[in-house]
Amino acid sequence: MTREVVLAISGGVGGAKLAVGLQGILDPGALGVIVNTGDDFEHLGLAISPDVDTTLYTLAGVANPATGWGRAQESWVFMQELARLGGESWFQLGDKDLALHIERTRRLTAGETLSHITAEVAHRLGVSSHILPMSDASVRTMLMTDEGELAFQDYFVRRRCEPRVREIHFAGAAAAQATPAALAWLDRADLTAIVICPSNPYLSIDPILAIAEWRRALELARVPVIAVSPVIGGEAVKGPTAKIMRELNLTVTNATIARHYASLIDGLLIDSADAVEAGAIGVPVHETSILMRTGEDKERVAAETLAFARSLA
Repeated sequence: MTREVVLAISGGVGGAKLAVGLQGILDPGALGVIVNTGDDFEHLGLAISPDVDTTLYTLAGVANPATGWGRAQESWVFMQELARLGGESWFQLGDKDLALHIERTRRLTAGETLSHITAEVAHRLGVSSHILPMSDASVRTMLMTDEGELAFQDYFVRRRCEPRVREIHFAGAAAAQATPAALAWLDRADLTAIVICPSNPYLSIDPILAIAEWRRALELARVPVIAVSPVIGGEAVKGPTAKIMRELNLTVTNATIARHYASLIDGLLIDSADAVEAGAIGVPVHETSILMRTGEDKERVAAETLAFARSLA
């Protein structure tokens, strides 16, 4: 294991792949993961935190390996009965997954914070890393599309990313604050690197950066900040990143990703297939295979990311 302390900035499935790789090569407790909560919403009266839960399940080793989200060996009795009764079944909640949403909602209603609940659930699931929601305040990702304004889950799940995106904003971000425990990671004397995971920059990382405290803290970070690109060969590794970039009139290149993070990052990990782009990116670059299909891939990319950070320290 590598004796380093690392803070990762992450969304859901794509980011969690790198986070679990980092967890695998670091000492227990040496990884903090700031997780996007702009996707959070209320559904069927329950408080749902998709990216937080994906990170919890992935780092606990209980995520569905086929999807990257939800629980492994899940059952769907609740959803089947809900659909039979005519209820809203467009957002799938497995029976094991449902237990977490019910317990979270109960505890939030009782006055506990999302951060405290998440930490306790992580402990119960045997996660040694620290999973840190970006804020305990409500921040909601909203997309202006050719079908009007859509909340994130309506766009992403109900409409399957089909509407054309014209603009993205984050309701509540101006008033939201970073949680003190999460922000404190940037002041740790033993912190050695900050890693922006290959999550969608516009839907998963930008909600975090929309909170002024987070952007300012990352801009002033005293350790190297490394981003791992979410694109290879002009296409997204996963999800609607490339589609949204084109709809926002952005070229789908690593240079565009680097410019998006311009005030934050000291280096960018790109895929070897994009080596021809290296000279135009504008920050130091490390080339490797960034596809993470296996556990070995995830730990290798994590190790190369941290080695790159050390080279820039």
